[in-house]
Amino acid sequence: MATPIEEKLGLLTYKKPPQSHISIVDPSVCLERCPEKPCTAICPANVYEWNETRKAIAVSYENCIECGGCRMICPFYNIDCEWPGGGAGVQYKYG
Repeated sequence: MATPIEEKLGLLTYKKPPQSHISIVDPSVCLERCPEKPCTAICPANVYEWNETRKAIAVSYENCIECGGCRMICPFYNIDCEWPGGGAGVQYKYG
């Protein structure tokens, strides 16, 4: 049986930055030009989720494990991600 992502994320220490370090540059790009929305599939921490009601990508930045996959997979370079400074962000316990 697979371990749920929430349980795996519980193994990490995360100091939440005062504001999101991730933003969608132009939400209309996700809606109008990106039907596959690869960021919702590639992120191992489920940071990106398509919200059908709002017709927008919901970003749960507090789950981010700073792997950079989202920036590499977005075909429109529509994700702006600056790693948190000042000791904020993810801290790995095992590696």
